[in-house]
Amino acid sequence: MDRTLSADGTPIAYRPQGEGLPLVLVGGALSSAATDAPLAALLATRFTVVTYDRRGRGASGGSGPPAVAREVEDLTAVVRAAGAGAAVFGTGSGGALVLEAAAAGLPVELLAVYEPPYTPGASGLLSKARRTDRLHRLLAAGDRSGAVELHLSATGVERETAARLRRSPRWAELEAMAHTLAYDEALLGDGAIPVERFAAVAARTLVLCGGFSSASARAATRTLAEALPRGRHRTLTGQMREVAPQVIAPVLADFFAREVYARAGS
Repeated sequence: MDRTLSADGTPIAYRPQGEGLPLVLVGGALSSAATDAPLAALLATRFTVVTYDRRGRGASGGSGPPAVAREVEDLTAVVRAAGAGAAVFGTGSGGALVLEAAAAGLPVELLAVYEPPYTPGASGLLSKARRTDRLHRLLAAGDRSGAVELHLSATGVERETAARLRRSPRWAELEAMAHTLAYDEALLGDGAIPVERFAAVAARTLVLCGGFSSASARAATRTLAEALPRGRHRTLTGQMREVAPQVIAPVLADFFAREVYARAGS
């Protein structure tokens, strides 16, 4: 993998592939560049796709307490390395990172996000507060396995599925990234959609959700799209929180290609 330095000197590992408009993929919780590889391969026929290991994961450096500003700086460094005119797509908490970076001035004109896991509403905010508190206590106690289990449970993974995963080689990889779950919790704040802050996002933004996702998740994405000055919303029929690469790839390709064409003709 190639490497670029973030503003604080932390090395961030990234991998480019393909040819065309630079497109940076930003993964969600417990993901890495390898996680995004299937989607990257599908998009690389039309774009120069850049995947990267977020801070504290894989081949990237970084440790210490969670700080949204540091992750924004990391993404900014990757976008600059990707090249002029880069577009950005983020999934899950990676989508929240994309929007935070855009609100902070990330120089991009085209964005797409898939189900940033905001939880607006009284019950959602309470659930978020309890989960964050529990996560911090687990990490403070050095219980990485418990932190991963908490995340899987919160995202709706069934116990049987989690048990099978725990017996697989993948579990050690998840435990190695467990501390970064605190970074994802920080990106989501108290769980509410930061409407006022996101009013500063000038990029054209496609907000996506799955048709089989929970009603609350679908409602949150609609609210998010409405909060963005140039946001639009689309539901992907038959999809859930974990979206299939072969379903979302053509949607992203069409959106970014169409918007680039429109921009060139304006």
